[in-house]
Amino acid sequence: MKRLTILTSLLLILAIGISAQEKPKQWDLTACINYALKNNIQIQKTKITLDQSSVTTKQAKSQLFPSLSASINQNFSNSPFPVSGKADNAYSGNYGISSSLMLFDGGKTIKNIQQQKLLEEIGKYNVHYAQKNIQFSILQSYLQILYAVESVNIDSTTLEVSKFQLERGNDLLKAGSISRVDLAQLESQFSSDKYLLVVAKNNLETQKLNLKQLLELTVNDELNITVPRLNEDDILKPLPLLQHIYETSLSVMPQMKSSKLNVQVAGLETEKAKAGYLPKVNLNASVGTNHSTISNLGFSQQLQDGFSDGIGLSVSIPIFTNRSTKSSIEIDKLSEKTSQLNLLDAEKSLLTEIESSYQDALSAQSQYVAATEKVKALQISYDLINQQFNLGLKNTLDLLTEKNNLMAAKQSMIQAKYLSIMSIQMLNLYQDLPLEIK
Repeated sequence: MKRLTILTSLLLILAIGISAQEKPKQWDLTACINYALKNNIQIQKTKITLDQSSVTTKQAKSQLFPSLSASINQNFSNSPFPVSGKADNAYSGNYGISSSLMLFDGGKTIKNIQQQKLLEEIGKYNVHYAQKNIQFSILQSYLQILYAVESVNIDSTTLEVSKFQLERGNDLLKAGSISRVDLAQLESQFSSDKYLLVVAKNNLETQKLNLKQLLELTVNDELNITVPRLNEDDILKPLPLLQHIYETSLSVMPQMKSSKLNVQVAGLETEKAKAGYLPKVNLNASVGTNHSTISNLGFSQQLQDGFSDGIGLSVSIPIFTNRSTKSSIEIDKLSEKTSQLNLLDAEKSLLTEIESSYQDALSAQSQYVAATEKVKALQISYDLINQQFNLGLKNTLDLLTEKNNLMAAKQSMIQAKYLSIMSIQMLNLYQDLPLEIK
């Protein structure tokens, strides 16, 4: 028992060590996605469902083979008041083997096998769909972290500038170049920038927590995000035609493939229902024997004398089924129409998603170009006003107004930047193309 406990502990330590080795020290987008694909709970559930579907397919195929069963019956009978006036007990036994083979059932079994094969394929696409969903979620969460990191950097730089301006304001106040009111405005701006930095850092931690939850990481796991170098080629990448993206998505996205297969599954269900009008033919065979203590013959002789075998053909012909077959066919035909409408709905939903991402990408690219030009112009203006402020030629209000305009433009620029990147990469996922953030 002690050895078993030690062995269990060693295996547990080894498992923890292996699990820890699987977690990268630095998490880039590829590492996040690969880890999530292996550990996401929803994906694991869909894989279990796929395994169950595979078992059901095997069960459907087995219906083409004959069944075989054996039976053993042992009986004890007591006659406490026999005619002879003497109590009598008897033991008897019956032994048999029977088999049945379905010869014809209107094609229902064959259709069921075809249907289960399609359902198994749908299960595979459901796994792929769950993997796609986690890729979309990881992409969005990862880019939100990058955006939060850049926001923290901007706010940190802004706070450093505010601190320098406050120190410069104190010098100007001593020199009599600005009033106490001007200095109070600089102090207020410094406090405001400090608060904004705290908010930005908290937002960054929140985004990291969201990604950890998507990755199924524990509280003790660290998440050190690798920040890639993104340039304008990543932001302003030319987009293919919308029609091309949509047509490609129709052929590669798993929900579209499963929706098409569901139409076929519904059609087979109707065919199975039609088999209810046709007769069923089964081939039956049996072998059996018996014995009883009432007999004066020996056990072996009784088994030999009681041996019998037989073979038979049974035919079941439906004549009147209280409209059950007809109703089943009508209901299944309606289900066919529903599955066809579900396919159309899936196509329209996919188009809506792609159009939205496509428009977001175009809009974000335009906004990024405009915001970049605005930041350059405001930076030049701010630098000039800052120099004039240091010389006592501009008041505090002019300086802070220009500074806030510059910070707002920078925030708009990075928002457009990451929205553009995210939309472009989402369009890649819709086309089953690899992500391009490295």
